[in-house]
Amino acid sequence: MRRIATLIAVAALASACSSPQDQQAAQAPAPDNRADEAARKLETYQQLLKLHNDGPAVQLGHEIVETYPDTPAAAEVKKTLDALESNYKAASEKARLSALWLYQTSPMQGGTQSTATIHSSRPTGDQTVRLILRRHTAWGQSVFLYATTGKGFVCKGDCSLKATFDGKPKTIKAFRPPTGEPALLFRNDAQFLKDLAKTKRLTIDVVTVSRGETTLTFETGGFDPAKWTPLPKKK
Repeated sequence: MRRIATLIAVAALASACSSPQDQQAAQAPAPDNRADEAARKLETYQQLLKLHNDGPAVQLGHEIVETYPDTPAAAEVKKTLDALESNYKAASEKARLSALWLYQTSPMQGGTQSTATIHSSRPTGDQTVRLILRRHTAWGQSVFLYATTGKGFVCKGDCSLKATFDGKPKTIKAFRPPTGEPALLFRNDAQFLKDLAKTKRLTIDVVTVSRGETTLTFETGGFDPAKWTPLPKKK
């Protein structure tokens, strides 16, 4: 017990002998390294900008602004982040729409066939319908819908299909091919292609054997006419 009392007394004496400056230093908070951390992240952000790696740059930019809001690094990021994010979203959407189209050119029954194909965004799955633009060196140009499953479409003679091109209503005349494929061929493909070139969202009302009345939706804004091989000029 005597030894413990001695240790307590020594500790008390040491505390009493320490200067006010020592006590203040002991109680002072640890230096804030947030500004340094933000500055290091800013360097990475700027490198990503130089490399045009916009997706990771947008993500890191938000991290800097939200985690270190009052730092010089956050202020610097704010100068470019909004424009960067806007451009990145626009480029991503353009790439997404472009990827919805498939372009193919190959030999086909006595000639060469070039197609541009897009699947319906609605309906999807087993009920997906393809919109196909076709050019064949022997058969000429055609546009048609093709059902991926089932018996295709209900249509007697010529059908009048209600359609919208970015919300603007139009009528498409179509017919079933006499060869029996589950398809609907458009009568005026030339006019349809003119309308398609300016359209981002196309809807077509059809009647299918499996679903009955169905509205097909196609996100057509990524169509690139340059990737669809033109027919050879007539001599």
